[in-house]
Amino acid sequence: MSHYPVAGTWTSCPACGRHVHQSQWGRWQQCPYCHYWRRLPAVDRITQLVDPGSFTALTTTVQSQNRLDFPNYDEKLRQAKLKTAQTEAVITGQATFAKWPAIVIVMDSYFMMGTLNTSVTRLIIAAMQQARKQKLPVIIVTASGGARMQEGLYALVGMNLILAEVARLAAAKLPLITVLTDPTMGGVSASFAFKGDVVIAEAGATIGFAGARVIQQTMPTTLPADFQSAASLLAHGQLDAVVLRPELRAYLSQVLATYQLSGGPTHG
Repeated sequence: MSHYPVAGTWTSCPACGRHVHQSQWGRWQQCPYCHYWRRLPAVDRITQLVDPGSFTALTTTVQSQNRLDFPNYDEKLRQAKLKTAQTEAVITGQATFAKWPAIVIVMDSYFMMGTLNTSVTRLIIAAMQQARKQKLPVIIVTASGGARMQEGLYALVGMNLILAEVARLAAAKLPLITVLTDPTMGGVSASFAFKGDVVIAEAGATIGFAGARVIQQTMPTTLPADFQSAASLLAHGQLDAVVLRPELRAYLSQVLATYQLSGGPTHG
């Protein structure tokens, strides 16, 4: 009889290195020793944020294409689909938060690090167009390493295409709320992540453009210990709030209620 633990029941915390049993991570996926917040798949994020049973996925079918014939890209896509049971690095739909309705866009760092490509761009744009059609607020939860290198310029164009749709939301006077989670980097942080009427971050998130290691190797310089942390960005006025994971649903519900009841200002 084997005395080895069942595979997958214990994992090392990426922050403190302690071995944590799967039951110890708890509902909110937080290390019991150092309080590090584990990254959430998009499906779990939606479950934690929206009213139970209220989420309805938007039916938009897109298929990523290897237009540049990038080596091994097709296999990476196949593996990402198997790993996440999703077709791309974002899930879009409509849901309610304490009965306040909104269009929800949730990026998934488990699908090729949530990178922005042509398909993700189309899904985000289609969701925003649906928001304009139904006159609903939009909540975007970012979790991304930036633009997807395998699609090159095609991926980079998505930044401007999404920004154009953000401008249309503003013209329609529909609020945009962005929730920056770990990680929010590269082209996503450089384009739409900070374009919300309300820009908040989940506690513990790393947010920036280039990674700290790249910056240190390029400049070179010594960066502060809290560089690109949500707390640091809040202290420097780049965020409206940093919110603990268990409090995010209530916070978003309150923001939506404020806009609905007061007809608050819009971005742009």
